Formats: sequence, structure tokens, C-alpha cells
Amino acid sequence: MTDSSEASEIPEEGSLLGLDYGEKRVGLAICTPDRTMAVPLDTYHRVNHQIDTPYLQQIVKDHRIVGIVIGLPVHISGDEGRLAHQARQYGEWVAEVTELPVVFWDERYTSSAADDLLNQAELTSRMRKQHRDRIAAQIILESWLAAPNKNATPKPFDD
Repeated sequence: MTDSSEASEIPEEGSLLGLDYGEKRVGLAICTPDRTMAVPLDTYHRVNHQIDTPYLQQIVKDHRIVGIVIGLPVHISGDEGRLAHQARQYGEWVAEVTELPVVFWDERYTSSAADDLLNQAELTSRMRKQHRDRIAAQIILESWLAAPNKNATPKPFDD
């Protein structure tokens, strides 16, 4: 597993999996092998490691994933709290069960950005809830892909 300061461990080519970590749900997004586009994939309702492991391994196999970008829920100040600690533990587990490099990426404002997009689509609240985590994962992955310096923490969206 790597931190965003070690992004060089992510291979330069191939599909990546973006994960929006949550205590109950994980949003998933993937990018094309040439990394020109990221798309939402799924919202997975976590059960336990025994059940979650084969699901994640199958996603990695089916989409030929070469690396994983996990959103790190930091405070607006940039400090890490309880959820960031849990996301890092989750990332350690993901790296172990997939045997792939994992990087963390600042996910500040991704959920609100996902909400904005879903509100513009005029979906029902139920439909927005079903898609929110996977859209947030897409935004995390797109942000990482677009960053000129993958070793730096991106600036907040409102700058």
C-alpha cells in the first residue's frame, strides 16, 4: 500500500479502481486503460471481510485493475480524524486482498459535488442515494487522474 506521496507505485498504464470509503457502503468507479475517462461502477454494501474479499477480487479481475485510489476523508483543515484512520485501515486490507498498490487521495467535497450532480439530474432522493457513493468514487478517481502532481494534495474545490 502506498500513500499519495508514493503515487509512482501505481503503474503508468492500465485501469484503476476508485473507492469512496464508507463505514456501511463503498462507492466504486473505474477508469479506462488509457486513463482518459472514469465512470461510476457500483455501490457495495459492506458485510464483512469474508464476504467482501471475493467481491473486490472479482471486480479487480473482471476489469483488469492495476492500482487503486481510495478517497481519504480529511477535515477541511486537512487534518485526519477517525474516518480517515478507518479509511487507511480499509486501504491496508484492500492492498492485502488485491495484491495491488493503493494510494489515498483527498476526498474533501466529493460527496457534496456528487450531490450537486445528482440534483441537476433531477433524480428522486432514493435514486440519488443509490448513486451518490459511486459518483463520489468517480470524482475521486477523476481528481487523481487530472492532478498534474499526484504526489501533492489537491486544493479544495472552492479555491
